[in-house]
Amino acid sequence: FHLFARTGILAAFIPKDCGGTGASERVLIELFLAIARRCLTSALALSQWAAAVRIIDTSHDPSRTTLLADLASGRIRATVGISQISTSRRHLSAPALLATQHETQWSLTGLCPWVTGGDSSDLLITAAVTNSGETKFFCVPLQTRGLCIEPPMKLLALSGSRTSAVHFDRVDPGEPIDQKSSSTVRTGGLATSALALGAACGSVDLIEKEAAARPSLRLVVDEFQSECRSVRDELFDSITRDIEPMQRNRLRLRANNLVVRVGQAFLTATKGTGFIEGHPAADRVCESLFFLVWSCPPSVSAAAMCELAGLDPDSEFSSDVL
Repeated sequence: FHLFARTGILAAFIPKDCGGTGASERVLIELFLAIARRCLTSALALSQWAAAVRIIDTSHDPSRTTLLADLASGRIRATVGISQISTSRRHLSAPALLATQHETQWSLTGLCPWVTGGDSSDLLITAAVTNSGETKFFCVPLQTRGLCIEPPMKLLALSGSRTSAVHFDRVDPGEPIDQKSSSTVRTGGLATSALALGAACGSVDLIEKEAAARPSLRLVVDEFQSECRSVRDELFDSITRDIEPMQRNRLRLRANNLVVRVGQAFLTATKGTGFIEGHPAADRVCESLFFLVWSCPPSVSAAAMCELAGLDPDSEFSSDVL
C-alpha cells in the first residue's frame, strides 16, 4: 500500500476535493485489471480498500474530507467487512452482526466473517442490521475495545491478503455513517469481474511463455487472448451504460468461467511440474477458484452450479437458489 500511495494509485479513488485525483471509473477498472494481471492478492486488498473508500465518500460527516485525504496519502489504511449483509451467513435466522441503540449510543455485537487485512488496517467499514431490519454502516477503529481480530485464515490461495474474522462484543462504533443517499450493498460488481479478467489475462501471459518453446500452444494462446479481449470489451461497454443487474451478473459469470478455464489450461500445459506446490500453475489454479466464492450473487452461483452439473440454467435447482 505504500507503493500504491507513492504512485498515486490510492489518490485515483479519492475525489479531488478530498486530496485525490478523482479518476474516472474506466481508469479505476484499468488499474484493477493491470494489478490483478500481476498479483491477485494485491488487487484483492486494493478492492477492499476501495470499497471502504466508496462508503466513506457517501458520508455527510465533516470529518469525511480529512479522512479521505489521509486514505489517499496512505497515512491510514481502511478495509471493509460487509459480507455478512451481502453474501455470507444471510441464511441464519439472526443477523451475523447486530446493531442496537440505547438512547443515543450504538452497540455492535456479532461477527464480520471476512475482513481482508484486518490485522494490518486502522479502520474497518462495516454494516450491521438493527432489530427493525434496517442496515447501518459504521466506521470503527480496529483498536476499539470489544473487537477481537482472529489470526489470518489459511486459505486455499491468497493467504497474503491476511483475511480474518472479526468479532464484536458490545463494541461502541460511534455514530452510523450519515449517508448522502440511501445505499445498498451490491455484489458481483464490475470491479470483481475486472479482477477475474485480470487474473485470466495473467494466466494467458504465462501460457504464452510456454508457447515460446512449444509452438503447438500458440493456437490455445490466440483463442484465449481473443476471449479476453471480448470480455474486456463487454466490461468497458458496461461502464458507459447503466446495465441491469442481470447483465452485470452474466458478465461476472463469463469472467469467472474464463479465469477458471485458463488456470486449468496453464496447469495442463505445464504437465506434472505444474502440480508441484508453489509452481505458478498450481497457484493460478487455486487463485481462480476464489472467484467461485468471492462476492458471488446467488444467480451467479446457481448458474455456475448448473454448468458444473450439466443442468439447464432454467432448472428447478436454479429457481430454488434464486
